[in-house]
Amino acid sequence: MATERLIRLFTDENRVRVFAAVALGAGTPEEAARAAGVPAKETTLALLKLREQGVVTAADDDGGESESESESDSRLVVAYDLFRRYARADREKATQAAGTGTAGSGDENTDQLLRTFVRDGRLVRLPAQWTRKKLVLKHIAEQTFEPGVDYPERTVNEKLRAWCEDGDTDHVTLRRYLVDLQHLRRSEGIYRRVAFVV
Repeated sequence: MATERLIRLFTDENRVRVFAAVALGAGTPEEAARAAGVPAKETTLALLKLREQGVVTAADDDGGESESESESDSRLVVAYDLFRRYARADREKATQAAGTGTAGSGDENTDQLLRTFVRDGRLVRLPAQWTRKKLVLKHIAEQTFEPGVDYPERTVNEKLRAWCEDGDTDHVTLRRYLVDLQHLRRSEGIYRRVAFVV
């Protein structure tokens, strides 16, 4: 998966520091080296690998990509769109691996319901009818959280935001429903999916 490639890319401390410097506004290799506290040679190697993987690009001052210009004539920028594409691709692969993502429960009515309200690993909207809403929320809990694993609130929010992207429901509402229905238990800012189904 794309996230595995990113994880491998960021196992090197110098790459992480140089990437962070670019994300915080360092626009040249020299600025990145100073901001990251990494020697120039190591900064150059880190930038080479980061650009090779597409997470850092050179853009001209107007924000357009500039492959033909030399690095000194362009600003270094983080390729945020690449991260979004990776997140979408991973989400789609995860839903496919789960058995077409929104289908595969074995119950045709449930599968149809899920196809109506969940598309491409995203929640389109929550059903108004409470029994349908509970089925959709159960599906989201099962697809998102492993039973017995502790999740800090920030991680829960990130995972639920992915479901809410381009939808009508926000992640806070989704989290509240999951807690109210006891799909997630909350204690001192830590969430855990219970093994039993309510």
